[in-house]
Amino acid sequence: MTLTPLVYWAQRHEEIYLRVELTDAQSIDVQVHENVLQFRAQGHGAKGQNEYGFSLEFLLPVKPEVSHKSTQRQVNITVGKQQRGWWERLTVRERKPVFLAPDFDRWLDESDAEMEIREKEEKRNRLRSARHEEEEGFVSLKTGFLFVYNLVQFLGFSWIFVNMTVRLFIFGQDSLYDTFHTISDMMFFCQILACVEVLNAAFGFVRTAVIPTLIQVVGRNFILFIIFGSLEEMHSRPVVFFVFYLWSAVEIFRYPFYMLGCFDTEWKTLTWLRYTVWIPLYPLGVLAEAVAVIQSIPLFDETKLFSIPLPKAIGTSVSFSYVLHVYLVLMFLGLFINFRHLYKQRKRRFRTKKRKAN
Repeated sequence: MTLTPLVYWAQRHEEIYLRVELTDAQSIDVQVHENVLQFRAQGHGAKGQNEYGFSLEFLLPVKPEVSHKSTQRQVNITVGKQQRGWWERLTVRERKPVFLAPDFDRWLDESDAEMEIREKEEKRNRLRSARHEEEEGFVSLKTGFLFVYNLVQFLGFSWIFVNMTVRLFIFGQDSLYDTFHTISDMMFFCQILACVEVLNAAFGFVRTAVIPTLIQVVGRNFILFIIFGSLEEMHSRPVVFFVFYLWSAVEIFRYPFYMLGCFDTEWKTLTWLRYTVWIPLYPLGVLAEAVAVIQSIPLFDETKLFSIPLPKAIGTSVSFSYVLHVYLVLMFLGLFINFRHLYKQRKRRFRTKKRKAN
């Protein structure tokens, strides 16, 4: 025989809460059909261990989805109202069922419920405001970091470009042969610092692709540290001048463009230069790097620097020049990838500007 458990209820503007006094409830079945809630379960209630059940026809329409959670002492049921509002009673019949009573632990008057809603809304607003302030603080910190980084790089490459230009006018052709000795320290600093750009792209600090950035940074550092830095014979070669000059000529337009971008500011002339000067300078820079690699190949063969040792049964060693031959192929592959990436950037930038103008 099915017995009726004690049921306590409370409401909010959007939900009905039912608490069924049933200990260690099992086989719980709760359904809402045609605005009537049906409950069945096995458990220990007011009349001992038995099967308990009840039905309630609600005063106003409720949602068919119902959620329940069983604890060791009771079953908690939540039913959503179809329309937000305050009910004068729970059931259609004015006379409430004998097993139903108010849940004073959760009971609130309509005014108290409104106050509870306002308090929750205020709490959400405070949390949202605090989160917004944190995001603004992070954005401000990120903007400051990016601005300082681009400023330092701009000053470094500007020093290189101006210094090389002045020396070229003063010393003429002789300045081509001592570029490494006069400029290399600053170029080492700028190119080591450029590794930060890969991290910025990887962590989403800037909206740019990681692979093209990585190709450029790794490629330049390979030329600077391996080809120029490790071979003293390369220090006095004129190719060093052309490589350094072409690198710096591109960067003196790129970094100030990024500096202005940190504050959503644009100078049209600078924008055009940033997206245009690379078209002749970038391929020329890669060509100068290729010349440097080709000039270094006989030097690596002669000095055996970075040669890969092999077992005596096979041979003495593999010259690093083989790696450089492969690198030459990869260099022009990287040129194609980066050139296409930069061209897409340029096309997208000026197409967007045309749309805004229209």
